[in-house]
Amino acid sequence: MSSGFNTEVRVGEQVFHVQTEDYGPARSTIDTAVYQNGRVLHRRLSDYGDFSLSSAFSESSLREKVEQQHRAVIEDLRSGRLEAEISAALKKANRAGFLQVELLNPGSWLSSRKVSLDIQIIRRSDRQPQAGAQVEASIEGSVDCARHMGTGDQGGRVRIEFPLPPLGGDPALVIRASSDSGEGEIRFAMRPRPKTPPAGTRR
Repeated sequence: MSSGFNTEVRVGEQVFHVQTEDYGPARSTIDTAVYQNGRVLHRRLSDYGDFSLSSAFSESSLREKVEQQHRAVIEDLRSGRLEAEISAALKKANRAGFLQVELLNPGSWLSSRKVSLDIQIIRRSDRQPQAGAQVEASIEGSVDCARHMGTGDQGGRVRIEFPLPPLGGDPALVIRASSDSGEGEIRFAMRPRPKTPPAGTRR
């Protein structure tokens, strides 16, 4: 990346970090992100591919373009134009970490092309089971991407079963849980087992 800017911005009682980066000629993209406590709450991307091919392009003009975008995002942040978006992002981030999803049978959930998931949902705040959570399991990267649902019992447990669908590239088991209070998710990459060469085959 050829240039960048970093600024701490205080809005009322909140402090945000605004970072703008130029990813260089290979990507021709200016990326501005608004962070708070390591979480990205707003992102603005702009492509300057056409500008890089024009006669007006220079290193100084590009740096000015990067700085203009950086200042524009800061101004939008201070003026309140990003308030609704950032509030929604904060709410989503807080909800996303509320529930902990645990797979109780990580070594035996897949057998004879049948998926059998024993799941427990726990509140992170007090480590107690979350009763009645809606739980969804799917195989990302599968051909059908079907979602299979279940509801947690009083102990926060649920069992979800379904046949293993045909798999595509980079499949992963994804389990999501949600309740009125928040959400949680876990995922497991499904790496294919190495094929055993036929007897007598030289490697």
